[in-house]
Amino acid sequence: MSVWLKFDETWRSVVFRKCGLKSTIAAMSTSTTAPLPPGAAVSLRQDASVIGLVGLAHMISHYSQLLLAPLFPWLKDAFHASYTELGFLMTLFFVVSCAVQAASGFLVDRYGPRPILFAGLALLGGAAFGFAASPNYWTVAMFSIVAGVGNGVFHPVDYTLLNRKVSAPRLGHAYSFHGITGSLGWALAPAMLVPLALAFSWRVALVGAGLLAYAVLALLWLHRDRLSLPAAAPATASRASAPAAGEGSFDFLRIPAVWMCFAFFFFYAIVISVVQAFAPEAARQLHGVPLTVAAMCLTVYMVCSAGGMVLGGFLAADPSRCERIVGCAFGMAAVFALTLGLTDLPALMVPVVFGVMGFASGVAGPSRDLLVKKSTPDNATGRVYGVVYAGLDIGQAAAPLLFGALMDHHRYSAVLVGLAVVQGVLIASAFNVRKVRRTALVPA
Repeated sequence: MSVWLKFDETWRSVVFRKCGLKSTIAAMSTSTTAPLPPGAAVSLRQDASVIGLVGLAHMISHYSQLLLAPLFPWLKDAFHASYTELGFLMTLFFVVSCAVQAASGFLVDRYGPRPILFAGLALLGGAAFGFAASPNYWTVAMFSIVAGVGNGVFHPVDYTLLNRKVSAPRLGHAYSFHGITGSLGWALAPAMLVPLALAFSWRVALVGAGLLAYAVLALLWLHRDRLSLPAAAPATASRASAPAAGEGSFDFLRIPAVWMCFAFFFFYAIVISVVQAFAPEAARQLHGVPLTVAAMCLTVYMVCSAGGMVLGGFLAADPSRCERIVGCAFGMAAVFALTLGLTDLPALMVPVVFGVMGFASGVAGPSRDLLVKKSTPDNATGRVYGVVYAGLDIGQAAAPLLFGALMDHHRYSAVLVGLAVVQGVLIASAFNVRKVRRTALVPA
């Protein structure tokens, strides 16, 4: 083991000296919460408990992102709002989440992920109750800010816990399960909220959402020992607290691949936002789909996406092919988005096309996360994931404004063609990440 560590340190020193980043990476490698060393013996039960708890929290994060979108028909009537105004609520949510996500990565690296995770869940539950009690549009907007603060912590928290507590041989499956729970959270939101709104009211549906968030928070609190990171040895902690001259917490921002990953997730977020908020309604208008069938489209997409992530977890076992997997998967998704936007389909075929598109996107999920891990310096996990996944929030903040305007102007085909175009951009973005990373590793 000592021979391996010495070789790894020497290799990293040579590589990053060529990139002008030796001091940055050396400082990051002495964090007080180092990842598991290669070959560390970790039981399946221990890995599974961490993966399960983190996945459950991730499910609530994604579930809470769709607290409002499935209820747009009710909110539109209740507050006399346009689709653009309702889209602005999502923009507000994700703008705040973006700012918090970038900042929370530093907090996670400094204080550990567990307290940040608990705070995020508490805020999401409180925001759901706030939505339910809102008397007007602007009160809903205020609680969108609260929900955005809560949502902003999850990716830095989740990936810090997975990367540092799960053994390397199971990490691909951990990413897969993490993605699956996110997709299931998106699928659960309309599946739970719409029936409650139909049976009772949209306010009752949101109360149920708040209760669910606090139930998960209680469960994680009971198993909080599973979510703690081990303390570092005193000598390591001392080195971490005294970086060499010229080094700083922001030096990782000089790595080009970090920003290419940021761009990739920006476009990925636009895809997700369009699918969640507008694509089912656009398909309903284009193909004469009954309202009940259209309501199924998002759930079918997300469930099939979760199935795709199971396959994607096995494919991600070989990290060298992650860019090709992402490219092929989103290429297939783009073809089916064009099918929705440009061809005449029977109404009952529309959920099937959404399902195939979701499965293809799901296959890309674990490989997508490996794109970031392969570009992340040791033990800067919270900071890098905070910045990179801020691209998700910015994309989800921008998309509703553009695509909401297209919906208001009845440009339903343009919505779906635009979705396919952005999926095509994702293919180029994934290969650009690899190109930038390989260029950085070529000796000058």
